[in-house]
Amino acid sequence: MTAKGSPVCRTCSLKGGEKVWYREAGSKSESTILLLHGYPTSSNMFRNLIPLLASKFHVIAPDLPGFGFTTVKDDYSYTFENLSKTIYDFVASVGISKYILYIFDYGSPVGLRLALKSPTSVVGLIVQNGNAYEEGLDDRFWAPLKEYWKKDQDDQHYVETLKAFVEDPENIRCQYYDGVSRPEIVDPSGYILDTALFERRNESEIQVELFHDYQKNVALYPQFQEFLRSRNIPVLVVWGKNDIIFTCAGAEAYTRDATNVTLKFYDTGHFALETHCAEIADEIIDVFGAK
Repeated sequence: MTAKGSPVCRTCSLKGGEKVWYREAGSKSESTILLLHGYPTSSNMFRNLIPLLASKFHVIAPDLPGFGFTTVKDDYSYTFENLSKTIYDFVASVGISKYILYIFDYGSPVGLRLALKSPTSVVGLIVQNGNAYEEGLDDRFWAPLKEYWKKDQDDQHYVETLKAFVEDPENIRCQYYDGVSRPEIVDPSGYILDTALFERRNESEIQVELFHDYQKNVALYPQFQEFLRSRNIPVLVVWGKNDIIFTCAGAEAYTRDATNVTLKFYDTGHFALETHCAEIADEIIDVFGAK
């Protein structure tokens, strides 16, 4: 039993040496929602959502390796397959067998890899600006990364260029504000924490490794889509329509494959929870809250 409303913060030590830091709230007697964050943030992005869901659900939000307060061994290899394996082991360690999966940004390929590993564990899916379709990759963000994918991971031109991108605080801040119609309601503490955590040793190298590895997620898109077609689970797609990273076409594409889908657009950007948290919480409760 965890405190309803305000989350507790814990660390789960895994056999591989990872120490997964996570937030948890609500009663374990309720349906579990596993919240998976993305780049460039951590479970902190769910700080406002968790209290809104905790009276209806058991909510758990880990920090992915390379982000937030999760720590790993020095020889950890930062690939999306390894991130997914870490979260798979984490879910098993904390004793969760069935869950509604909330995926955002990098959390999407991590979470959908979980779904491929254990399809029957995922009893519902919430997609918030998280992509599983090639048409969802907006070239305003992805064009240089697609060029990097044609090169070796250690290509120095791209490595140095992308390290500079990661290390520039403005490239974190703009993800919170681009496409937002009411910037005054965005809490700056979110991107300030993200920026501080990205200043740690080797952080830019980690992120460049993941940039290059992302192409392997694109190769798995057909399998992710087949999962949606084969599992008649409720799917809620909530999307900031002004996102310059993942397009509205990527959101709409879920309706091709999911058979039980609700699609909602909001007049905001990539971090839709920063501006429309209450509305998204209401949609989650409407779709998944009935016993």
